[in-house]
Amino acid sequence: MSEKKDCDKENCSALELLDFKNALKQFQKLVEKTVIQKTKERLGLYIKDDDEIDYDKFYTTTQMLLGPEIKDHNVKAFFRKISNNLDARTEWCEIFGYFIGESDAMSSQLKEENMVFLVSEKQRVTHAVVKRQDVIKGIVKVPHLDFTVTSSQKGVLTIFHNQMTVLATISVEDTAWITGCDFLPQLKCVVAVTERTVIVWDYKSKESQNNCFIIKPMENGLLCVCTVTVSDHLAKEDILMGDDKGYVHLLTVTSDHFRLKQCKGKKESQLQILDSKTFNIVKRKLHDDWVVKVKYISDLNCFGSCSSDSIHSFVLDDIKRLEDNLPVKEFAVPRGVSAFAYCRKAKVIVTGGHDKLLRLWHPAINKRPTGKLSGHQHSIVEIVINEKDQHVISLSSAKIFRVWDIQTLSLLQVFHDNQGSPGEMENFAMVFDNDHGTLITGSVVIDIYPLTHMIQDTRQVPQTHEKSINALVYNKVFHQILTICSESILKVWDLETGYQIYQIEDAHGLNTEVTCAAIERNGFYLATGACDGTVKIWEFESGQEVKALPLAQHSKNECRLLKIVYLKANESQHALLVLEQSGKMKIIQGNSVQTYLYVTWVLPEAVSFPRRNPVVSLSLKPDTLQTHDFFPDIQLLSDTSSLRNDTENFVHSVEIKCFDVLKVEGWSLIATGSANGAVILWDFESTSVRCLCKINEDSQASVLQASGVNAVLFLVHSAFSSRKTSSLPATTATARHGISAIPQHKNSSSNLRKENVRNDEIKIQITTAEVTTRYSNIQYLKKNVQSSKAVAGHPPILASAHENGCICLWSIQGTLVKELLPFSKYPSVPLTALCTDTSAKMLLAGSKEGHIMCWSIASFLEDPENSKNQIKEELCWSAHSTEVVDLFHEDEKNVVVTASIDGSVRLWHAMNGCYLGYFGQPRKFELSDISRLILPCDVNNFPTIIKEESKHMEKKNFEYPLMLDRDNWKSLSRSPSALRKPEHVDINQDLKFFKALVSPKIHRQPLECFESGYREAGAVFGCLPIYELGKPVEESVPQGLRWNKAETSNPTG
Repeated sequence: MSEKKDCDKENCSALELLDFKNALKQFQKLVEKTVIQKTKERLGLYIKDDDEIDYDKFYTTTQMLLGPEIKDHNVKAFFRKISNNLDARTEWCEIFGYFIGESDAMSSQLKEENMVFLVSEKQRVTHAVVKRQDVIKGIVKVPHLDFTVTSSQKGVLTIFHNQMTVLATISVEDTAWITGCDFLPQLKCVVAVTERTVIVWDYKSKESQNNCFIIKPMENGLLCVCTVTVSDHLAKEDILMGDDKGYVHLLTVTSDHFRLKQCKGKKESQLQILDSKTFNIVKRKLHDDWVVKVKYISDLNCFGSCSSDSIHSFVLDDIKRLEDNLPVKEFAVPRGVSAFAYCRKAKVIVTGGHDKLLRLWHPAINKRPTGKLSGHQHSIVEIVINEKDQHVISLSSAKIFRVWDIQTLSLLQVFHDNQGSPGEMENFAMVFDNDHGTLITGSVVIDIYPLTHMIQDTRQVPQTHEKSINALVYNKVFHQILTICSESILKVWDLETGYQIYQIEDAHGLNTEVTCAAIERNGFYLATGACDGTVKIWEFESGQEVKALPLAQHSKNECRLLKIVYLKANESQHALLVLEQSGKMKIIQGNSVQTYLYVTWVLPEAVSFPRRNPVVSLSLKPDTLQTHDFFPDIQLLSDTSSLRNDTENFVHSVEIKCFDVLKVEGWSLIATGSANGAVILWDFESTSVRCLCKINEDSQASVLQASGVNAVLFLVHSAFSSRKTSSLPATTATARHGISAIPQHKNSSSNLRKENVRNDEIKIQITTAEVTTRYSNIQYLKKNVQSSKAVAGHPPILASAHENGCICLWSIQGTLVKELLPFSKYPSVPLTALCTDTSAKMLLAGSKEGHIMCWSIASFLEDPENSKNQIKEELCWSAHSTEVVDLFHEDEKNVVVTASIDGSVRLWHAMNGCYLGYFGQPRKFELSDISRLILPCDVNNFPTIIKEESKHMEKKNFEYPLMLDRDNWKSLSRSPSALRKPEHVDINQDLKFFKALVSPKIHRQPLECFESGYREAGAVFGCLPIYELGKPVEESVPQGLRWNKAETSNPTG
């Protein structure tokens, strides 16, 4: 019986294994199909069909094949990997969260997440910076130029770029060994010292010129050198040097010392000898032993020097003490000091030496240290500081690195790099690059150790939510942001740190998707809208529900809310403007008396607009005299039936995708954007609704923008936006012009008389419904509106982002002022989001492919009609690999926050597009440090700073074009073939030079592909698409060349 059970188990396991293998084969086919689709999309050859694979389909198919145990974040990471890097190697085990190889192993990352430096990711510079049996004695980082300068013991000086590529190098032929080097910022030269000489190398000059100067003789053997960085003279440098007799030297050099000798010298000689007696050199004996290190600390305006002397171990004082021989500040350490460094943030000096202890000193207290760090088993030879993270990195003579926290005095990491030959394991120099977050060490080779979080930031998949982001809202009062995903998980984050404060799950009930949100301007209340049309109001700080709009008895698809805007919020009243997917816009209100929210106002649907004058007037509804606190109850003119019979009309699309509201003093506007490209502007001050469209120059008729509208935004000048807004008072600005009925003040009889007059006017307008009366009232209103708007001086501009990748800027009168096309070397992609900063100086846009563009619009908003006030695109960067849902700019921190359907919300610096992190990351944001350039794992391109206007987007007419002077050209071009031609033959090939000057035509549309390749051509060429090119134009060949060609082809004839 037991044998039968064992047999059944074996059969079941065999069947399960067979099913799993088949599932893996199907999964591999899915991956291959996805890669092929992404490849075609990049080439512009993919045509969407029913078999298109997006993330949802990929996730569903993967779960169906491999089971529901597959985790969402593993599937998302796998899909991003194959989408962003089509050539990346993938293994099926990655979908389960297991990786093959050290670089992708999650287990190794978990072990290394607490490490400061990632030793496994060490990089080694392969360029030969040393000679045979040579070592590096000095490494200096030049932050303002992003250079790294190295000097070897046998005289090789090298300057590296920021990517550690060699910029310049020289081998100085000198009998003495080089002991140290530094960079001269004023003269832009490299200075190095040997046992008896000082070397100044001008790396910018050519090799044929005299670019290296040697100052000698020096009295004692020089052991170290540094540059004084506070020189006021542009052509003057002060150099500090320490020698083997305990002296500290101050050498002053100017450009005149090298310019005279450079003129007199010979070009064949590369070295120029300069007499040290011609220089101003000041020295003072400060130590009783060798001066091992000398540095100038600009934050303290002092220099420091150290020695193995136990009494005069470390000296810190003003540079003037070298000349006046006054007493200096000395620090005594047993067995001396061999290395020291200054931490600017903590304001402490760290020293180390042969007693194997690190001591922390206050610069003003030299009697006793403020702290000690023990742990090294060998002498300390070098100390560097990580200013950003407040870390001290110390190196012992056994090549053991220790990383300490300068605030807690705790040991963070110990590592010993034992790879390489014995010569490579002996370190003599070390420097920390604060800009790139790397530790650079020098021996026989150069090793670069990156910070762990720098590697993790580039490898970790940014994930704020597991599902796509639906809403991103910023609370300016609390400096917090709200994010909502498609799983209806609401999260609140702190902007400065990136830490999560609280979250709410299933805010509108189980399986009810929250689609939009808004925060009122005082920051106390939050409103959310869902796919079923329900609306809820919450207290932002506590997350407690206040009021709700009950579920309507309609279809969920029709009531799905696309956007919500807060109009008013206080304890007694709340007012919201919402947009449904059906195209209806409503005002939802609630007060302290009512238990639930309720609908109080509905914007009527727009009708057909005449092509030649796309404006329709508004009037009050004839069935009600109810006043409204925000927008009046209006209707379109009833005499529009004749317009519908006009075949030249275009109809407003019901599918409204976006809207924006401007409710300030003198303006009461609502703008909507539709999928067919229509932008509808409702102006309640002038009582009109207008369709914004282009004007056809030939027929003077209005033409719809061919591309759909994804976002609209009102641009208001900072001078006007600083005026007091009228979005919150009980009556709107329209009450002054007779649109709203009853004013607030009713005490005086004059007010009552004015009331009656206004009510009579409204009743007459409603009962008579005469067109002449309406138009006279409209003209009267327009005059009053124009007079009030003239006071403002800066009319608002409406910006609309379209599917074709352009931004249209419209005036309130309906004219197209300017059309922007983002600067890019790639084809235009749809724009999906718009925002500005508080002062409306910058306009930012997000695209469907994850790009962010930034324009400067301050001068344009000053006077939009002035052609001299241009809009300049300043910055463009890739923020996500997928569509940008929303973004906003924070003025105080000068950052931009972006949200995407990839589930991540990321933080960027607004001025240079530097990546600062994502909400949900384990470590805290560092908003002040923008020097370290890192990128997310799904972004490959660094930000592009656009310094000039794009030349290919502007058409320029030249007043004096380039003309061909045939007589001069024939006299200058006398080729042998031209001499043999008859006189009457025109020389067509002489025009080729001028034809080459014509700018090439850029074909924006891809070539047509009529065949995708065949397998007989091989694995590589069989996959390449075949393109059909047009028939080339045959070139005309002169008779002389035809005769020569015939002779050459037929030699026997």
